[in-house]
Amino acid sequence: MADITWEDPFCAESSACYRFGTDSDGNSYIAVAGQEDHPLTDSADALRQLILDIKAGKADHLL
Repeated sequence: MADITWEDPFCAESSACYRFGTDSDGNSYIAVAGQEDHPLTDSADALRQLILDIKAGKADHLL
């Protein structure tokens, strides 16, 4: 697995915490905090769009 640099956990109101990370190849990762050994991965653009959609209320049930 690539060497992933993880950001601090993002925690919604009393729900699961998520972490975002990146590697030196430009890939982005998202994982449930504490389970970073099983992340989802995609391009930075794809995960950026996911985050923007969540913040816009299009998929708030994901967090």
